[in-house]
This record gives sequence, C-alpha cells and structure tokens, in this order.
Amino acid sequence: MIFYRQNLTDDKLLDLYKKILKPRLIEEKMLILIRQGKVSKWFSGIGQEAISVGVTAALDEFEYILPMHRNLGVFTTRQIPLHRLFSQWQGKASGFTKGRDRSFHFGTQKYNIIGMISHLGPQLGIADGIALADKLKNNRKVTAVFTGEGATSEGDFHEALNIAAVWQLPVMFIIENNGYGLSTPTNEQYLCENLADKGIGYGIESYILDGNNILEVYNKIVQLKQQMKENPHPVLLEFKTFRMRGHEEASGTKYVPEELMKEWIIKDPVDNYRMFLLNEGILSEDHDAELREQIKQEIDDNLLIANAEPEIVPTYSGELDDVYKPFEHEEVNPSEEVKNIRFIDAISDGLKQSMERHQNLVIMGQDIAEYGGAFKITDGFVNLFGKERVRNTPICESAVVSAGMGLSINGYKAIVEMQFADFVSTGFNPIVNLLAKSHYRWSEKADVVVRMPCGGGTQAGPFHSQTNEAWFTKTPGLKVVYPAFPYDAKGLLNTSINDPNPVLFFEHKQLYRSVYQDVPADYYTIPLGKAALLKEGNAITIIAFGAAVHWALETLGNNPEIDADLIDLRTLQPLDTETIFASVRKTGKAIIYQEDTLFGGIASDISALIMEECFEHLDAPVKRVASLDSPIPFTKALEDQFLPKNRFESALLDLIKY
Repeated sequence: MIFYRQNLTDDKLLDLYKKILKPRLIEEKMLILIRQGKVSKWFSGIGQEAISVGVTAALDEFEYILPMHRNLGVFTTRQIPLHRLFSQWQGKASGFTKGRDRSFHFGTQKYNIIGMISHLGPQLGIADGIALADKLKNNRKVTAVFTGEGATSEGDFHEALNIAAVWQLPVMFIIENNGYGLSTPTNEQYLCENLADKGIGYGIESYILDGNNILEVYNKIVQLKQQMKENPHPVLLEFKTFRMRGHEEASGTKYVPEELMKEWIIKDPVDNYRMFLLNEGILSEDHDAELREQIKQEIDDNLLIANAEPEIVPTYSGELDDVYKPFEHEEVNPSEEVKNIRFIDAISDGLKQSMERHQNLVIMGQDIAEYGGAFKITDGFVNLFGKERVRNTPICESAVVSAGMGLSINGYKAIVEMQFADFVSTGFNPIVNLLAKSHYRWSEKADVVVRMPCGGGTQAGPFHSQTNEAWFTKTPGLKVVYPAFPYDAKGLLNTSINDPNPVLFFEHKQLYRSVYQDVPADYYTIPLGKAALLKEGNAITIIAFGAAVHWALETLGNNPEIDADLIDLRTLQPLDTETIFASVRKTGKAIIYQEDTLFGGIASDISALIMEECFEHLDAPVKRVASLDSPIPFTKALEDQFLPKNRFESALLDLIKY
C-alpha cells in the first residue's frame, strides 16, 4: 500500500493515526465484551476504519454525516464521549435512544450525525434534504452519507442519486464496497464491474478509491469538498474495502473463501498506516505503545462510567410521552372577513398563507411548480415564492419523503404532495419507519406534512381512488387529519404545518370543487384532535369523516325525523374519544360511517373503543358501514355498489329500530 502525504504535516499525519487507531481498539474491546455477554449485538467495522475516519476528519464538525452500522470512526472522530456510546450499546438512559434502539440506529444534532434505520435506503434521501437546506441557506456546507454495496440495489439509492443530480445538491454519496451483503458476495448483487459506474447514468461525478488507505481517502475528500463548496453538486465515491468479520458477530465468516480473507488481511488499514508512519520516522514504537495505552485507559474509564449506570426502569408515561414531540397549539382566531370558497380554494389559501408565515417552508411534489399540481392547488405559487421553495420532484416518492425529513433535520419545514394518496405506497417505508419513529427513537422531530388527495366517486379506478387512512392511523408517531369542509381544511392544514410531528393530511378529491363554505380570508388555526358536533340528537350517534360526513348529512336531510348526533371526526390521530364517548353515553347507539373498506379500517378501532368504554350505556351493537372489501372499481355502476352510500340509510334505520 502506497501512502502519499502530499502537503500534510507530521502532526496531521499523526493525528489521523490516533483517529484510526481509536475505533480499532474500541472494536477489539467490544469483541471481548460480546463474548462475555455484556453487549448484545455488534456490527464490526474492522478493516474499514480508514473510510469513516478519513471522511469525517476531512469535513468540518458542523457538516452533517449520515453513517451506517460499521462507521464507529465517524462517532469517535466527532469526539462523542465514549461512555455515552457504551451506554447506547448497553441500552442505558445515557445513550442516545434511552434503550429504544440499538447499535448505531440513532442521531445527535449536537455532533451533526444522523443515524440509520435498518431499511438502509432512506438515509440517502435524508442527505438530499439536509443538503437542500444548506443550499437554500447558501452556507457552503457539504453532506456526506454512507451506504454499503448491498443497499445500492435499493430503489431509494437510485431515487436519491437522481434527486441530488437534478437539484445539484452538495452530497457525497459514500459507498463502502466491502465484498459481502451479509453472506451474499458482490457477484450475486450486481453485474457492473464498479458501483461508481452507477453514478454515470445520473450525470454524477464518480470516483473509485482504496478504502483501506486513509491518506487517499482524506486527501480526496478535502479536494472534493472544496470543489463542492465553490460549485454545489453531488459526488459518488466507491471505496473498495473488505469486511474482516461477520455481518454481525453471530453470523461469522465461514462463507468467505480463506484465500480472500488472507488477501485482505495484508491490506489492513491500521497496520499499513502504522508501518508507513514508522518508516517515515513520524511514529516510534514507544510512542505507538504509549498511544495505545492511553486509548485503552480511556476505554476502560468510560466503560466503568457506563457499567455503573443503572438499568432503565420502564414507565408507561416515559414511553408514551416520547412518541410525539410536544406541541403547544397556537390558537389564531379567524377574522370576520370571509369569502365563500370551495374546498380546494381553502387548501390553496392555507398553503399560501403558511408559506408567507413560515419562510423556511418548502413544498415538494410532482408537477406542483409552474403546472400548479394535478389539481391546480399550487397554481401561481412559483411566482409568489420561487422554485427554490415550490419544487417539482422526479417521480420518486420514497426519496422525496426522506428529503422532507432531511429538511426538517436542518431547520426547515416540508410539505410533500402525493399526486394521489394511492401513490404513497411507494413512499410508505420512510413514512412509517423513519418519520413516525424518529422522535421516539432519538428525540428528533419530523416536521413534515404529507398531503393526500384521496377518495372515490370520480370513476378513477383502483389506483386513483383509495381512501387509505388506516395504513397510517395504526402507526404510532404519525398524526392523521381528514377534514370534510373548507373551513376545517384551511384551519387544520395551518395547524398541521405548525406541528413539528409528521402529519398525513387527507383531502377528498370529490369535495375539492363540490363543497363551498364561508371561510375566513386571513390566517387561522384549528387544534388537532377536536371533533365537530354537526347535529345534536338523542336517538343515535353517527360518527363519520371525509366525504362520508356529507353523505350522512344527505341521509339526515332525507329523514328529518331521525334525532341524531352527527360527529365529524376531522382528526383521526389524535382521536377525540371524549366527544365520541360523551355522545354514545347520551344516545345509547352508535354507527360509524367510513369510505374505506370495512375490515381493518379505523371504524373497527372506534367500535372497539366504544364497546370497551361505553358498554353499559349501549342499547344496541355498534354498527360499522363501509365500502366493500374489494379494490375500488372503475365503472360507475361498480363504484356505486362498492361505496357505502347506498347502504347507510337502511343500516341507520335498522339500528334505530333495534
């Protein structure tokens, strides 16, 4: 291995040695502790330290890095106190996740490190969002994100590269090509000779480097960083290296040919760099021994601190209170000036006034800029706010949602528009596994609103008509809003944008241009989690949301003799159980009306809650009315049969007679 020092001083060369030696010695200690049962799981980065250390040492401490399992050198180079890392790995409170997640599945704003989730790919999109925020701030920062050769097969990898290329984002995509994805060798993972070639298709500057040569890594990153600061653009770097131990310790390395292991042992990044420094006279054997002893003592001292920390004592409140970031609703009362507008206009007004109120708010989605979106909700926004804040995206929902998370991490608010709610399935993973869990896992907000045009009645067929709120109401950490009226839509959207937690905001397409209401002209808010009691009666409680509210009103209009409470939920998570229970205890009967299919819908959960909390007040079984348990069809006759509108009246009358 040949080391080129270029213009690096002896002190800098020695500093890099200390930085690469430290994670190696920690790893060696961890291997002992895992055999002793004092650490539950370990993903070893032995043999790959030069990449983590070289990249991190070349970046400024205020630039974000997004590491993976085997990047201990990122954390040690950023000088995180070792006892906190040890507490993290032991699942103790002084770690970064309060025992809620293991290994390196965490981030820390203090050290500008954003940890991974096990689904790997979303962190590439997060890096895009972080870099986009830096580019909007014009602060000349660079973001570095790590991934393995296995994850380059994931769609998120390709989506993130494409976004970074199209938007010319200052992201370093670091591929650690270590030969194996668990036990699957690279020749079974991809056909191209080099992963760097994948950058070519996206118009991205790409390089192949020796990942075991810390000077090659460090010098190249320093050079590229300067270029990216002067001219923001993405770079793809493939580092050739090797994983000397198992995917994690329990899996071992029996699947690795012995000759391949021997070939890479002689390329050890720590040993080779040490020999270079010895040969250059920069390091002596005695000094090396002294450094090793100092680091080992630091490790032992910090282990004592971590070991002395008591085990976590779980409490229900401790867990549940951290699912969401606390949010103090700011009540902004509406003005007296009103205008009679459509549902779609109320959404557009809310977005526009929120964009004016929050200068750090960015809207992203397909065709939302000059075209104004599929439903023209953002028509004219580019002229008002510019293309930096109203951004057309490629068709890549997953990376765009992840980029929204990156914007949130770096001080922005994000709105992601799904062209149709159905398409959210291709962005499902980052919503339910990234946005929803971030605050619970490591106290990081996800200030992202995902707008969801949804619903049937327009003969749009199985891919453009779903009302899929139940995909999200059962996921802790998400908030779900589903207004039925223009007044509510505007006020609830404004609050959703203010809320630092992730919100799925459902907008029924059939209501867009069919429902009018007097709506305050100025900005105002409505608190989440508060249902609206639209009609009051004593015979029965009707619970509905979205278009079903209007269908229920139509049914009651046709049957004026029905004495019913009609509750418009407006928010599905958090759910206003207080209003529901109070009504049911008064009327003794409840019917839940939803457009979603019956089995597994939120009506089932509401029904169960009523049975648990109001059983002694019930005079009849709780009834659910919903769409057929089939995909939603296209032809009008089939769609009419699918939707519950034609079945609600008879079910309501039957329940009243019970």
